Amino acid sequence: MAQMNYIQLEKLGEGTYATVFKGRSKTTNEIVALKEIHLDAEEGTPSTAIREISLLKELKHINILRLHDVIHTETKLILVFEFCEQDLKRYMDQHGNRGALDPATVRSFMFQLLKGTNFCHENQVLHRDLKPQNLLINRKMELKLGDFGLARAFGVPVNTFSNEVVTLWYRAPDVLLGSRTYSTSIDLWSCGCIFAEMISGMPLFRGKDNNDQLLHIMKILGTPSHQQFAKMLKDSPEIVLKDFPPMPKANLAQVLPKASPAALDLLERLLKFDPSERISAAEALSHPYFTETTNAVPNPSPGSMPPPNFNFPHPNRHQQPHQQQQHPSVLRGNPQQQQQQPHQQYGIPVPSMFVPRPPLQNTAQAQAQAQAQQQQQQQQAAYYGGMPFNPQQQQQQYGHGHPGM
Repeated sequence: MAQMNYIQLEKLGEGTYATVFKGRSKTTNEIVALKEIHLDAEEGTPSTAIREISLLKELKHINILRLHDVIHTETKLILVFEFCEQDLKRYMDQHGNRGALDPATVRSFMFQLLKGTNFCHENQVLHRDLKPQNLLINRKMELKLGDFGLARAFGVPVNTFSNEVVTLWYRAPDVLLGSRTYSTSIDLWSCGCIFAEMISGMPLFRGKDNNDQLLHIMKILGTPSHQQFAKMLKDSPEIVLKDFPPMPKANLAQVLPKASPAALDLLERLLKFDPSERISAAEALSHPYFTETTNAVPNPSPGSMPPPNFNFPHPNRHQQPHQQQQHPSVLRGNPQQQQQQPHQQYGIPVPSMFVPRPPLQNTAQAQAQAQAQQQQQQQQAAYYGGMPFNPQQQQQQYGHGHPGM
């Protein structure tokens, strides 16, 4: 039977419709995560599982959890994912200062979060449930979007969806107000909430229900204008602005005193009450926050650097006209064999293999560059084909992660 190709190890977690185990491939010895979904004899395969499978088959990106295999039996469905040691929430609890991460790590994780989100949006997919528990971290400090059970494909015109999406604390105000015609902007709101939480160590908006969550948002962003309210209340005419007390906008620098001016500017662009005013993932990736230097961390470690420069758009999709120039990659292979030098465009050290070289002057130089490019392509192919284990890069064993439940 197909499931015998994997040895089931310890349980990693259990959710409403699935149990996740650590596993090992019998053929490759690769450690994986086995997400077991128990099937109801009458209802069959859950729609959330079908949705997750169909979307993950199309989304191949370094910052999206990879689905290796699907095993279907009479009683259960097993999704075989790449293994990550822990989720972002647990990482913050274990490695942060009261949950708050250092600036270099925040910048790296935020960049990777936006890269994965942007790739989803370029391929017409809304995640709809971005939160620290659904972001997985591996030993290489790579962040990956997981748990696509609530994700939906979208198109033009925007489809009408359910407003019961996104965990309350990361839910956009337009969704809280009952909007059913949302789009990519709801994911960017969630990214902003996660950004603030990584900086401070605490969720920014901690409401008890929809109305309380809106009040928490207004205490920081201020009460919106009548025009903004009317624009977002097409699906919920029973809600009126007078139900909420007038509140001024708070000073984000006082709310998040550890944040740099560039970080605060990016956060303000993500946390716009009006969804049409929120920055897109592609625009956020080119924000100055990702190019500013930090005196406290002049030479970030490989795990603190921006994520890879590899984009794999779906073959049936066209690239968006606003696609941005990508940042350099995380170091791979033996870090002692790779010399770093500063890259003027980004203001941080990057691997020399990614730094643009001057025009070649002779045949010998051309041959040398061709050999270097071939070696780089082989490294990339090896990485994406099997994610090889490198003990020099993987010295720390963190807690157990899972691909979401």
